[in-house]
This record gives sequence, C-alpha cells and structure tokens, in this order.
Amino acid sequence: MAAWVADQAWVSGDGPKATFDGALDWLRKRQALLPGPRTLERLVTEGRQAADQRLWAQLTDQVCAGAASALLALLEPPEGKRRVSELERLRKGVFRNSSKGMVQALDRLADLIALGGQSLDVSMVPQRRVIGLATYGLSSKAPALRRLEPRIHRLAVMVATVKTLSGRATDDVLELFDLLMVTDLMSKAERASREEKLHRYPRVSRNAGKLAAAVKVLLEMTEVQPDLSLDMMWDLIENTATKSELRAAVAVIDELVPVDDAELNEQRLEELAGRLATVRVFLPQLMRTVAFGATADGAAVLAAMTTLGELMTKKSKLPASWLDARQVDHDLVGGGWKRLVYREGRPPETVDRAAYSLCLLEQFHRHLKHRNIFAPHSTRWRDPRAQLLVGPTWERSREAGMNALNLPGDPAALLAEHAAAVDTAYREVAARLDSDGPATVDENGRLHLAALKAEPDAPSLVDLRRRVEAMVPEVDLPELVLEVMSWVPGFAESFTHASGNGARVADLGLSVAAVLCANAMNVGFKPVTSPGVDALTRDRLHHVEQNYVRLETLTAANSELVKAQAEIELAQLWGGGRLASVDGIRFVVPVRTIHARPNPKYFGRKRGITWLNMLNDQSAGLSAKVVSGTPRDSLNFIDVVQLQQGGTRPDDIITDTGSYSDIVFGLVHLIGKRYRPQLANLPDQRLWRFDPGADYGPLNQAARGRIDSDKIAAHWEDMCRVAVSINECEVSAHDVTRMISRDGNPTPLGQAIAHYGRIFKTLHILRLADDEPYRREGKVQANLVEGRHDLGRRIYHGKKGEMTRTYYEGMEDQLSALGLVLNCTVLWNTFYTNRALEQLRAQGYPVLDADAQRLSAFIRSHIGIDGHYAFHLPDLGGTHRRLRDPDAARDDK
Repeated sequence: MAAWVADQAWVSGDGPKATFDGALDWLRKRQALLPGPRTLERLVTEGRQAADQRLWAQLTDQVCAGAASALLALLEPPEGKRRVSELERLRKGVFRNSSKGMVQALDRLADLIALGGQSLDVSMVPQRRVIGLATYGLSSKAPALRRLEPRIHRLAVMVATVKTLSGRATDDVLELFDLLMVTDLMSKAERASREEKLHRYPRVSRNAGKLAAAVKVLLEMTEVQPDLSLDMMWDLIENTATKSELRAAVAVIDELVPVDDAELNEQRLEELAGRLATVRVFLPQLMRTVAFGATADGAAVLAAMTTLGELMTKKSKLPASWLDARQVDHDLVGGGWKRLVYREGRPPETVDRAAYSLCLLEQFHRHLKHRNIFAPHSTRWRDPRAQLLVGPTWERSREAGMNALNLPGDPAALLAEHAAAVDTAYREVAARLDSDGPATVDENGRLHLAALKAEPDAPSLVDLRRRVEAMVPEVDLPELVLEVMSWVPGFAESFTHASGNGARVADLGLSVAAVLCANAMNVGFKPVTSPGVDALTRDRLHHVEQNYVRLETLTAANSELVKAQAEIELAQLWGGGRLASVDGIRFVVPVRTIHARPNPKYFGRKRGITWLNMLNDQSAGLSAKVVSGTPRDSLNFIDVVQLQQGGTRPDDIITDTGSYSDIVFGLVHLIGKRYRPQLANLPDQRLWRFDPGADYGPLNQAARGRIDSDKIAAHWEDMCRVAVSINECEVSAHDVTRMISRDGNPTPLGQAIAHYGRIFKTLHILRLADDEPYRREGKVQANLVEGRHDLGRRIYHGKKGEMTRTYYEGMEDQLSALGLVLNCTVLWNTFYTNRALEQLRAQGYPVLDADAQRLSAFIRSHIGIDGHYAFHLPDLGGTHRRLRDPDAARDDK
C-alpha cells in the first residue's frame, strides 16, 4: 500500500484527503484489516512528502547555480521599480495588435528563452505535476512565492512556471502574427483592392461597352453573311465605334485589366506588397527568436524565410527597394507575384524587396496555418503529426483503441455493410418521392425539403407551463448556487488548492459561490463582498479565485452537476443523455487582446470571441471551449465533444449549418459518434453512391458523386491511427482538420477521410428527406441550445454583457464559471419543476408525459439577478423550499 500511495502521489499530485480515501479503497478491495486512522494518515503523509521531494529534485537537478539565481531573482522587484517583480512582467501577455506589440511579444519570449524556458527538460515528470506547480506559480503573488519554503520547492515552482510561460509566450507571438496577417495585412489589402476596383469600374465599363458593341456586330454578320469582306465588316463596325475609339478602349482595358489577371488579383497583391513597413520591424526578430520546424511541403518556404530575415538585417550596396536575386528562391515566386517581384526597370540581378518579402510571408502564413511549418515549443502551433500515435506507442494502443471505436483491422466487410445501407436508403427514399412527403426533386434533379411546421402548444401544455412556473419558488442567484452546493457534496469538494495542498480555508464553499456568481454575472467582486463576513471579503475572494477556481476544478465540479441532473425523473423524461448539440454564443471583447477577432455582423466595430458549448438532451452543459472570433464550428466542435468529463457520453451530435464538411463527417464517425448537422442550401448538396451503375430513379442526378472504396482501404491504417489519437486526446481534432484539409485541397489522407465521411453525409441527407421525427428531433435539440444561450445572456449581464478579460485562460475560466452557474440553475429549476409536477399529480391534476417533455429547464423570471447579492442560505429545516400557490396574485415588479 505504501508503494501504491507513493505512485499515486507521484503521478496525480492529489491532496491528502483524496489519497487517504484512495488508500482505504485499495485496502478494502484486497480485504485487508484496516489500520488506525493515524497510521494511515502517517503513511499517506510520508508518501506525499517523498513524492514532492522527488518532484522538486527532478526539476531542479538540471539547473546550475547561476540559472537558479536568475530564476529566483524573478521574484524580486528590479531596482527603481517598487512592488512589481520581473515575474509579473513576464506573466503579462497583453500586446497591441501592431508591429510594436509584436516586438514586445518577441522580447518577452527572448527573455524567457534566456532563462532556460526552452532548454529546461520536464519530460521525466508527470505532466499533471508540472501543470500543478506552474498553475501555482502563475496565479500566486510574488511575495507569497518568495516566502515558499524550502528553497528547492520555490525553485521547482519557478522551473515549471518558466517552462510553461515559454510555451505560452510562443503561442502569443504566433497568435499575434496570425492576427496581424489576417487583419492588418490581407484584410486591408483586400479592402483597398475592392475600393480600387470600384474606382476603376466606370472607366472599364465605358470602354468595355464599346468593345462589346463592336464584337456583337462582328458575331451577327458572320452568322448572317459568313463571306462578307473585311472592309465591309469594318464599315458596319464603325457605325457603332470608330477604329480610334476601339484602339483607345483596348488600351484602357489592357491598362486596367491585365490579360493574365482578369480578376484584378494583382491589385490586391500590390496593396499587400505596399505594407512591407508593417512586417519589416519584427520579421528578422521573429525568424531569429522562434524555433520553427517544417515538413517536406513547407521546408523550402521556411528556408527562404530564414534567409530573408538575415537579408533584412545585413548591410547591402543595393538600394533599399531591391534584393540580390542570387539569394532568393525563385521557385517560390508564382502567379500574380511574378509581375511585382520581377518589376520592369529594376537593376540587373535584383528583385523587388517588398513584393518578394510579402510573397514569401503569405506562403509562410498559409503553411503555418496548416502546420506544414510549426513551432515545436508552442502548445497551440506545434506539429500535430508528432502528437499522433506512432511506432511502438501506436502498436501498444492499436488493438484496444480500435476496439473501443469499433474499427476493424480490415475495412472490407465494414465498407460492404455501408454500401448496402446506402443502396437501401436510396431505394426507399426514391420509392416514396411520389407521395405527399416533404421531399421533392425538381426538373434539374435537385433534392428539396419542405420546411417543418411548428407544432402548436396544446391547451393542457399552456396551462401546465403556467402553473409550474408560478409554483417554482423565487430565489436570488447566490442562494440558488449555495442550495445546489448543499445538495451535491462533491460540487464544493471539487475545488482544491492549486498547489495540491490539502489545507482548505474556512467556509470555502461560500467563497467559491461568491466567486462563481461574480464571474458568471460579469459584475466583479464589489457587489458580492460583505465586509463583516470573513469568507466574503475582497482579499478572500481574490485568494480563492487565484488558488481554487481554475479550469481543472470547474470541470470536476461540473461533472458532479451533470451526474445529479441525470438522476432527476423529469430529466430522464426529457432524454437519456445520448443526444447532444454543439453551438456557440458570441461575446464582444472591447479590451486590447490578441485572442479576439473582428466580425462586423456580430461585433460591430469591435472584436470578439465565441464560446462553443455542448448541451445534452437533459439540458445539462457537458463541455465548452473558447475560440477567437467566429471561425467555422467544423474546426473546433470535435474538440468540444472530446473535452467532456463525466456524465453519459452522447452518441449523436447535432450542430448548426457551419460544420458539415466531408472531412468532419469522416472524423466524427471514425471516433464513434453519429453526426447530424443542420444543412443549408440542401438542393446544392451532392449525394454520393458506391455503385455508379445503380438506378435510383429521380435521385440519379443528385447522386452523381462516387465513393472511392479503394482510397479508403488504402489509407485505413492511418485513418484509424488519427481516430485513436483524437479519441485518446493525444492530438487536437482542430489541428488534424487543418493539417489534412488545406483550404479545400485535402491531402491524400484527407481525401480518404472525406470519402468515408460522404457515406454518412449521404445517409444523413436521405434520412432528413424521409424521416420527419428525425428532422424534428434535431430542431428541438437546436432550440434547446438557444434557450440555454438566452439564459446565459440574462445571467451574464454586467458590463453590457461584454468579455473584459485579456488573457485566454482568464476568458476560459470566466466562461467556465458561467457554464457552471448555468448548470446549477438548470439543476435547481429541474428539481423544483419535478417537485411541482409531483404535487400537481398528488392533487389530481392531469399531468401528461407529452406535456412534461416540453417543459423548459431554462425558466428565469423567478431568479433574482440584479442588485447587491447576499450569500446567506436561509434555514430550510433540513427540507426544501415551499412551492408557491399557482393561483395566488403575483408581484411582478
């Protein structure tokens, strides 16, 4: 048992209570005679202390005396700066979205590298222990860290902190680079190009009209009199426009619309090249500071970028506008860039500096997005291929991983089964197209679906809904959270100290509830503090937020709420937890941050983020993820599904219309889920078949695509390896999707996954056309998400409902707190709604299951949200609140 305690403490870093309970379970499973509590406590304490000493030694043995002094000096304020340590400066990642901000971000990364941020090796230590120490170092104030004893413990915390900060700083640099490329370079160049096109349009239109009239005469006369002489033809044409006018028109068209660039793309490239000043400030430092790697596809671009960085800092006899043509990679210059790079009138053996630099930078950015160029020391921009299971690791995980996902070693039988299912679905839908069903085929062979008709609310449902909402007790949100805490003991126990220390402050649950409500309502700590209550002072709340409320503890607490929700009878009537949907809620971010992106439709002139979250059919929020701006859900929603911890894992995933690429269909079904997106522009969707010779009647035109079984079989091993890697959270599905899709030009592996996905996309479309309950179930689940988002906006009402955190981790923690409070509200509403139904049944009121199924867990009129919040749970005498009289007069003020 002592060995088990030592191993558990080394791997997990659990606190003494969790380790003590685990040791008891270990002994009971082996039917051992239990020792006295003090004996067991002593063994647990000794095991944890030994594990801590081993951890500190492993991290600090590699650090020489000089490096150790430099790390510990971060906790001291520099000379001339009072109370602000160097650690505080390095922890800040807020930069302007500009070249100057990029230089500041690179300077911060260079400082961390100089401290050993990339040379320190922490691979011999469990990642969870490193994260625990780093979290403590990142969240605690410098004076508290200076007081940490013994010295080896303090040094180990600094090693983990600097190592983690180095990865985050690399992320910040590349995130800011991506932001500058998208918003300050490419978007502005595109906008300037459009404005120039509009400026040119009147001249182009006027001269093109003359040429069109002349060509029209030419075409008409060659059809009527094909033997007409050239002189007669010119006489007829000159009745419309003279030769001099046509020559002038051709000259204008040649000037404004080059022959090899009819779409005026060159104007965009010229605008882009004109923005060299934006990047030349930081580009050499970027290539010098960030360690990049590349695949074969990106190696040439990375080598050229490295050379370019050196050329920009090297003195040259050439004028500033030109580069030595002997030192550039001419193979990378193509398309519209050629005209600009090899500009007429340039000196011999030179190329245009601005055009070549931006030509390379555009390719570098594209390869970086698809991870053909990557940063090994980053956490979000590293090579996803290196994270895939490979070699002996894959061989050890292969059988168990594929069995867990029901993926066979040989796909032949599975593909034959899918082929039969697709053929049967086509024939069944085609046979019913002539009936009065919702599906029709137009004269072009395109499949159409009639809109779903809303089901009217039955009078019994309207009355039941009114009575239940009137019976649910009124409550302030803080009391609601405290009451849920009293029902679910594991909820409060999930909040453990970041250091792994088992000590808990007095009335921790009260402080946690206040922090959760302050974050969820976006009102800050002032409205929830009570100076006379120790657990509700501002200092206590800051301490609890920094040390107890973090993503790990919020996730653990949420699992307890999901489990409690599933045990309520009404929630079981709503569903079994096997159906879920993923959708996003948008938040404007008015503060300066690199983690928000523009979208005028949602954020106006500001920038914003999207909070993607997954909700099951029992109204419980399962997981969530913060993403910058409004990217397509298809790049992120699989990660949201994989983030779920606790509760029943859903089999069917419903999304909106932004996620239905063929590759996403393939990945979702490979990891064992059924994917059911709502489809926009259904008539334009292509259907796919296995047998090109099969006759599906009116669906033949729509089913014009062919699924390539041979391509799937050829890449089956790699497809399974990707699926198992995603399922075991070894790699992000977002990174895999970017890696194999490449903006509509998928890799061979991406093509194979897309062909596999087309099987299920076709089955999904055919079922939508033939199964109205299937369509309606998806619509109901989508409406459920909208109800949760409406309640979320109501609760998150402070500061105009905008996100004012600047760090990604801060945004994630605050919105996780919102998700937790939403689940508290859902659990509370479901519990009291269920009690109201029980009371109504006991009174003889006819409660129909069909009506109860349509009641909502997102009712809100009874919840007090505005004002100063008191965290005092009334004495309920060991019972629950009394239900209200549904027929009594109500005060709706």
